[in-house]
Amino acid sequence: MKALADQIAEIGAVEIYGRVATVRGLLVEVAGPVNSMPIGARISVETAPGRAIPCEVVGFVAGRALLMPFSDLEGVRRGCRAIVSPVVPSVRPSAGWLGRVVNAMGEPVDGKGPLPPGAEPYPFRNSPPSAHARRRVGGPLDLGVRALNTFLTCCRGQRMGIFAGSGVGKSVLLSMLARNTVADVSVIGLVGERGREVKEFLEDDLGEEGLKRAVVVVATSDEPALMRRQAAYLTLAIAEYFRDQGADVLCMMDSVTRFAMAQREIGLSTGEPPTAKGYTPTVFTELPRLLERAGPGVGEGTITGIFSVLVDGDDHNEPVADAVRGILDGHIVMERSIAERGRYPAINVLKSVSRTMPRSCDPAYWPAVQRAKRVLATYADMEELIRLGAYRAGASPEVDEAIGLTPALETFLAQAKDDSTSLADGYRRLAEIVGVAKAGTK
Repeated sequence: MKALADQIAEIGAVEIYGRVATVRGLLVEVAGPVNSMPIGARISVETAPGRAIPCEVVGFVAGRALLMPFSDLEGVRRGCRAIVSPVVPSVRPSAGWLGRVVNAMGEPVDGKGPLPPGAEPYPFRNSPPSAHARRRVGGPLDLGVRALNTFLTCCRGQRMGIFAGSGVGKSVLLSMLARNTVADVSVIGLVGERGREVKEFLEDDLGEEGLKRAVVVVATSDEPALMRRQAAYLTLAIAEYFRDQGADVLCMMDSVTRFAMAQREIGLSTGEPPTAKGYTPTVFTELPRLLERAGPGVGEGTITGIFSVLVDGDDHNEPVADAVRGILDGHIVMERSIAERGRYPAINVLKSVSRTMPRSCDPAYWPAVQRAKRVLATYADMEELIRLGAYRAGASPEVDEAIGLTPALETFLAQAKDDSTSLADGYRRLAEIVGVAKAGTK
């Protein structure tokens, strides 16, 4: 009843509206009471009785408001009424959303009926908790993937990025994490995804059991830029709701790059100057505002963020990848050369970093992790000579050891899509391979 009463209270006593003056490309110019149309405000452009196109204010020019639509502009004509919404754009998630698939507006798209509204509204563009009020990250989180659990141990409330080029396997890795991670709730944002892959992800990768404790937000690649951008905002808003209920939330987004591309489209349409690779300044303003919303809250709940980044042309130093890497608490680097030799997930553990290591690692197995990294680094340094047959056995004990151990380590790092390995089992198997006894044992 409280939610219904709040929604009734939000209905304004006075209707404020302007009128469409002109349409230029994706932009709609509205004349009227511009002082009542702040940036980010929702405007409904009436095209026919009972039909309206939702839009958002993205700028101003010559005394007019510039709007971008959340759908196509079919039916918009000069003189159409543009009605201003009096409320801050928000969503009302509840526990009844678990097991559901929604679009970027928070509307169900799975054919299972309406969604039960929650009591409290959560703004799409919420602010992160203040730095001094946030709790610290929690204990180690079991991700179910051996390479990550051992070499890149992640904590509850940590934010990690998966950096990979197209076709290297980041979506498959995300599906493994969605199915295997030990978390109370999963909130998954598919931003700019291929339409045909959504059903495959829901049925094959996430599965019925995984969907029961998840909420999936979908905005496909053919949808307007505002919808793709809002899908990212909605994903975090839903995760914040469950975090505030005290849950440990796994928030996954595929991908942050498509969010940045959507913001670039919006920025260029409003006349922002392009910078590196055509990205506008607001892209690099919005990225930290989005990503900082993940992490520990002020209470017991946490949001562990896993964000995929599609690196342009396999260049891991391109602008979006570089900006995201500097914001997150770690990065998982996937390389095409590893995928080409058939080892999946194609994670380069030497180039990947978890900023909570070594504190997040089990101290008893830290020596085994260090030794395994030394072995892999030694082999990587000499790999070309070894493959060419130019290295002579016995020339270096360290290289000889690396040649002997690397095949077993490569097998350890490889993992089938349906396989899952716990934190403890991963540490134990790694220690057995490198021959390091658990610290404190004989």
